[in-house]
Amino acid sequence: MTKELAIRDLRVSIDGQEIVRGLSLTVPRGEVHAIMGPNGSGKSTLAKVIAGHPDYKVESGEVLMDGENVLELQPDERARRGIFLAFQYPSEIPGVTIANFLRAAVAARLPEGEELEATDYYAQLYEKMDLLAMDRSFTSRSVNEGFSGGEKKRNEILQLAMLAPKYAVLDETDSGLDIDALKVVAHGVNSLRGPDLGILLITHYQRLLNYIVPDGVHVMVQGRIVRSGGKELALELDERGYDWTKGDLAEPVLV
Repeated sequence: MTKELAIRDLRVSIDGQEIVRGLSLTVPRGEVHAIMGPNGSGKSTLAKVIAGHPDYKVESGEVLMDGENVLELQPDERARRGIFLAFQYPSEIPGVTIANFLRAAVAARLPEGEELEATDYYAQLYEKMDLLAMDRSFTSRSVNEGFSGGEKKRNEILQLAMLAPKYAVLDETDSGLDIDALKVVAHGVNSLRGPDLGILLITHYQRLLNYIVPDGVHVMVQGRIVRSGGKELALELDERGYDWTKGDLAEPVLV
């Protein structure tokens, strides 16, 4: 079985407007790939479609997780199969503590008939919180309620650590973070890297890639991948911006 998240000629629209235009991309398990691009290029739309957001219409194409087309599955089924989305703007859930929220999420992924032992759960939770430099008092706080930008993003990475998916899509995890919070979040992501996890990292800026060094970098412009390369491509984008890549719209280029 091929262990990869493979997007094949994907076309997506919303309200009759095409946003993703024939995009193809492969993220092998065990690798980190970054998508960079200007505002309005369709990066967040791509992330939401992979996760199964109902507002977007898939016109054609496939999203294959280890050979299975997940576009035929409901969002909760995709999550149980092993897809995780860290949101650009995480929602607040008043009245639901982080501890209870994560316990329910972890329990929902267990095989039918298997129960989650409280002692095992809390041991794992505290281990992951220490990894992300999160105070234990967070467990009794309502999910994201009153959280700073950095706290919200740490909480997203905590969910990633606890759920242990096969593929994670991180939608602008660096958005709104100061340098200290960025380093903590990056450390958390790097600690989770390994052969069993593929990561698709969506970002505007090269600075995150100073701390999470990608295996591949892809430039997305007007709904398509127009250029792919190594980490050096991110440095070039940081120096030159995105305008110079728009000449590649006619034909994707490998560098």
